[in-house]
Amino acid sequence: MLVKTYASAVHGIDAITVTVEIDVSDGLNFYMVGLPDSAVKESQQRIETALRTSGYRLPGKRIVVNLAPADLKKEGSAYDLAIAIGILGASGQINSDKIGDYVILGELSLDGSINPVKGALPIAIQVLHEKFKGIILPAQNAREAAVVNNIEVYGVHNIKEVIALFNGEPTVEPTVIDTRKEFFSDYNAIDLDFADVKGQQNVKRALEIAAAGGHNVIMIGPPGSGKTMLSKRIPSILPPFSLRESLETTKIHSVAGTLPAGSALMTRRPFRAPHHTISDVALVGGGTYPQPGEISLAHNGVLFLDELPEFKRQVLEVLRQPLEDRTITISRARSTVNFPAGFMLVASMNPCPCGYYNHPEKECTCGPGVVRKYLSRISGPLLDRIDLHVEVVPVPFKDLSMQKRGESSAEIRERVIKAREIQQKRFADSQVIHCNAQMSSGKIHTYCVLDDAGMALIKKAMEKLGLSARAYDRILKVARTIADLAGSEAILPMHVAEAITYRSLDRDSWGMG
Repeated sequence: MLVKTYASAVHGIDAITVTVEIDVSDGLNFYMVGLPDSAVKESQQRIETALRTSGYRLPGKRIVVNLAPADLKKEGSAYDLAIAIGILGASGQINSDKIGDYVILGELSLDGSINPVKGALPIAIQVLHEKFKGIILPAQNAREAAVVNNIEVYGVHNIKEVIALFNGEPTVEPTVIDTRKEFFSDYNAIDLDFADVKGQQNVKRALEIAAAGGHNVIMIGPPGSGKTMLSKRIPSILPPFSLRESLETTKIHSVAGTLPAGSALMTRRPFRAPHHTISDVALVGGGTYPQPGEISLAHNGVLFLDELPEFKRQVLEVLRQPLEDRTITISRARSTVNFPAGFMLVASMNPCPCGYYNHPEKECTCGPGVVRKYLSRISGPLLDRIDLHVEVVPVPFKDLSMQKRGESSAEIRERVIKAREIQQKRFADSQVIHCNAQMSSGKIHTYCVLDDAGMALIKKAMEKLGLSARAYDRILKVARTIADLAGSEAILPMHVAEAITYRSLDRDSWGMG
């Protein structure tokens, strides 16, 4: 007897429905075709033992399992449950009338229990798109899949619950989630607050500008000056997720398997801080079966690279294209996968190997030219993509010992949101530009017009400070954001003057002392 069940394969951050065809006929042996990898082939032993311990059996006949489309590589153990239910239906051990109405996925344990899988959210979206009645999956993934409305989502703990469902004696209820309620439940939660940071008013101001315009930022300062502490608080001043951004980010983390068990939606912007020993594949994504890397896991959030010069040069260079395109394309012989990579880059570094160049109290022990050489570990093209360079100095004791709390993240966030709203109206006709940092040269000429005083100021700064030509566009973008924060339609000379101060590393004099 031939029975069809349905499972799903994740390709990039989207799902492809896989038809599992099972034929049980006279003869012997178990055959599995359709490009299964080792984990899929090994399902025979898991299924046989799980059925036996659950009071059922693998029929002693010829069993052929075909996973279609046959030219798509099938990987992982999520096909176990669909194959097992198909075998029971084809051998007449359970009612197979409604098996084709559902997409079934889950990894079987030898005792019949079902382990969680990756990619439940994109799979559920595909289930809705292809008009299946619902999805049956591990209980740990049920809330994640139930974010998609208008389909039945059954979270099951073991194979007996699935069998009871198809035999018309369900022991589990569909999982139902109010997506909007789930989204807004943790909407404004802040764990790390800028109110806890003593002093550093100039750095807080720079990070507010970076958040308001979506600008990349690098902080340069000695050890212990607060670079990491400040960086970890940046998500708390970014605008809250929109529901679209939340779903998009949750899909990526679902595919990567980094969503906490039992969670439904990501409601906070991600903050990813990979160690400097990371490989280029781990950073941008890849592998035999391409998986999202750190830049995709940071999508719609912050990618923090601490001690930037310590990263391998090759690893940093692969960031250049994603920083421009906000997406990463991974090509393999059989397929090409696109992962979103719209992150805000926040980097920090010591000014020199010993860490004390330009320190107000401690003396730098580095030799002549060492500071410049240390900075040269970061290539010009990468530095070109970082809009704000902020010098961080140690906090004086009188500021550290103050009992008064600083301005809270919630207050800063209000200003950031207002500035972002101005930008959304400005770029309402564009599908690819959402904030000032993403402006093309044409948009800069349209929206970053300076008066004579502003133009004279930027000309003088470039000549006197030795700023590079590439700093020009960056200064204009940052000045536009400063004007937006001030609620000013025009970019005034004072906005230009402040933007110029954030180009420390472009100065010819940096590292020459």
